[in-house]
Amino acid sequence: MAEALRRVLSPSSAAGPDEENTAEAGPPLLLLGGPGSGKTALLFAAALETAGEGRGPVLFLTRRPLQSLPRGTGAALDHLRLQKIRFQYPPSTRELLHLLCSAHEARGPAPSLLLLDGLEEYLAEDPGLQEAAYLAALLLDTADHFSHRVGPGGSCGLIVALQTQEEGDSGDALQLSVLQRYFPAQCWLQPDAPGPGQHRLRASLEPGGLGPRAEWCVAFRPDGEMTVTPWPAQAGDPSSDKGSSSGGQR
Repeated sequence: MAEALRRVLSPSSAAGPDEENTAEAGPPLLLLGGPGSGKTALLFAAALETAGEGRGPVLFLTRRPLQSLPRGTGAALDHLRLQKIRFQYPPSTRELLHLLCSAHEARGPAPSLLLLDGLEEYLAEDPGLQEAAYLAALLLDTADHFSHRVGPGGSCGLIVALQTQEEGDSGDALQLSVLQRYFPAQCWLQPDAPGPGQHRLRASLEPGGLGPRAEWCVAFRPDGEMTVTPWPAQAGDPSSDKGSSSGGQR
């Protein structure tokens, strides 16, 4: 599943599946979708895959502990991988900012992947555009600091999940436009009509000038396995050109 997941979450891999895998992380990515669209499942799957690749630990930030394992992670779950995922639960924007700032002084192995789930919950506390820009810049700076600590031939990836709404207010739209300046690469998730016993998503990867736009079908089978296949191109499909204006669901 590692290569398939990399195609969805790495803009630098959007050009094709035959590129050589390296320890170099892709550019920062903003993962967008509404409630129930699978953002947490993809973040957790990315954490498990990175933890199983022999790279450094994974830092997973979220406001509250996961109540259950997300879809698609059961097959890849084992204790050795879980031990490499460091979950931290900053309960407020202030605590999140403090954690990110203090990460520059932390000792021990540097993370090879930094994940943040539920960015919208932190932004809701301080909805100003300046606050959104500061938090985005600090996330990028922290990932860059970890990359320098990882050393030559490696880097720290950054994926941030943000919940969107079908009909957001103007303030939400302005916040998103600010975040997109810091995260030009985005992946939009939309639920799709599933097959028997499946949960299926349409993942639209907007690489932000780093490669061609790509679309993937992400399916979660009843046994917990996640499969990723190219989205079938259909002539006259109006949603194929929606781009970042789409509103997916989490």
